[in-house]
Amino acid sequence: MNKKNGIAAEKSPLVFDAKFHAYFLKPQYWSTWFFLVLSYLIFLLPNKLVDLLGNCLGDLLRKINKKRLAIAYKNLDLCYPEMSENERQFFLKNHFRAQMRSILHYGFILWGSKKSLQKRIEFQGQENIDAAIAAGHNVIVMTIHSVGLEAAVSALGRAYSVSGPFKSMKNPVADWIVARARSKFGTLIYTREAGLRPIIKDVRSGCVMCYLPDEDLGKERSIFVPLFDVPKATIPVLGRLAKSCRAKVFPCVSCYDTAQAKYQVHILPPLDNFPLGDDQLDTQTMNQAIEQLINICPEQYFWTLRLFKTRPEGEQRFY
Repeated sequence: MNKKNGIAAEKSPLVFDAKFHAYFLKPQYWSTWFFLVLSYLIFLLPNKLVDLLGNCLGDLLRKINKKRLAIAYKNLDLCYPEMSENERQFFLKNHFRAQMRSILHYGFILWGSKKSLQKRIEFQGQENIDAAIAAGHNVIVMTIHSVGLEAAVSALGRAYSVSGPFKSMKNPVADWIVARARSKFGTLIYTREAGLRPIIKDVRSGCVMCYLPDEDLGKERSIFVPLFDVPKATIPVLGRLAKSCRAKVFPCVSCYDTAQAKYQVHILPPLDNFPLGDDQLDTQTMNQAIEQLINICPEQYFWTLRLFKTRPEGEQRFY
């Protein structure tokens, strides 16, 4: 039973199994365990030193990972064509620094107490969700792949009963680490293979759904809807979820404030007049909201993702 703020949801048997297994100790996973130990040691360091180290590693990554740099460069060319070359280079420098800082910050997500996390992650606009819950509405939080994603999931999990999908990896120990971090405060997570039905059931029972719709998952089941005026293969599911769950949809992004050494989780007002029941129009509204979220802290979005890898028939690939 998952309880928070007076809400209870029966735990589905399809919830991701975050138990430890003996085979996790096999030699092929020792490098992952090394990362886990290293994350704890970094967690013990002063914030300013961690950020300085992240900046240095980000500069190194930008110079040696030419493939990801080329992807990010192309994405910026597509989404911000008005950006000058000098602006783009400065943008990419800050972007890779933000990525590496977030990797080093993962230790405080894993190891930090509830009290310490409250000091490092703060809400802006939480009253938007609280007002919807008080009015009897179910809630879907639509977030994006920014460097502050795990901070947003952590903050939501501390404040609400949360349920959401989980993208499993090829490394079961890495899956276990991420699952343990996300379910630290009772969040229910499901692999994509489990489908959305158990999550919908949780939301109808009062859980907040955490949903990420900004990846390009291929042509199957996708429609092409503009993102920054570029046709993007997008899964038209959010509108259907909102209708099925009878939920308000709140755009959300987490940004790192280097001056305060804090993540700020921005919860925007719910999507207006959503859903309309038309996949094309609802997905267009969703992508416009994604653009709005990206522009809150654009350098901290995951521009190294192949956002536009699937192209309409006959159109040349970008990457």
